[in-house]
Amino acid sequence: MTDSKGAKMDLREHLKWLGLRVREVATGLSGVVVSVSFDLCGCVQAYVKPAAEDGVVGRDGSWFDVTRLIADSTERVMELPAEYAIEPSGPVEKAAPR
Repeated sequence: MTDSKGAKMDLREHLKWLGLRVREVATGLSGVVVSVSFDLCGCVQAYVKPAAEDGVVGRDGSWFDVTRLIADSTERVMELPAEYAIEPSGPVEKAAPR
C-alpha cells in the first residue's frame, strides 16, 4: 500500500494505535483508539472514544489524523483479535488472488 505521495505504507505501523489510550494534540481530547481508517487520499485516521465522565458512557468520539496523536502508554486496554496480528506474518504488499 502507498500513501498519497507514492511512498510505501506499512499497515502494521498504523494498526498499532488500536486499543491504546491517546491524547490528540490540538484539542487535548483523550480516549482510546477504537478504529483506524485508511482513506483513498492516503490519510490515516483513528477514532478516539473518550472515557466515561461522571458515569456517562455514551459520549461521542472523533476522528483524528494519526500524526496528531500521542500515546499515553504502550499498554492496550484489551488484546487485539488474532486476525489483527501486528507481527509480520508474510508479504503485506502481495495482492490477494481474485
